[in-house]
Amino acid sequence: MVERKQTDPLGDILKAASDPTRRAILTLLAQEGPLRVTDIHARFDMSLNSVSKHIKVLEGAGLIKRRTEWREHMIEVNMTPLSAVDDWFESLRSIWALRLEALDHIIAEGVAKND
Repeated sequence: MVERKQTDPLGDILKAASDPTRRAILTLLAQEGPLRVTDIHARFDMSLNSVSKHIKVLEGAGLIKRRTEWREHMIEVNMTPLSAVDDWFESLRSIWALRLEALDHIIAEGVAKND
């Protein structure tokens, strides 16, 4: 059994972004800027409670920020945590670059032997 670290920001980000509704909320906020919870709710065919739950998951992963203006809760996207995803993908890219270099070397050796 694989044990999950107590704090796993990358896992939290990926888990939060795995849901299509949450990705749609992030996209909406990135395109339109800060919105009230009720404005976000108006764009989705689900209850306000369901939208609020999605917002809380995104907030827990640090992908959105909430600020209160009087009685309104304004929600805005926070792109900073996405750097963790980018860093992870960059490490995967470097692994593949090494593998492709090794493959190029093998192919070059095979071509040289056949000449």
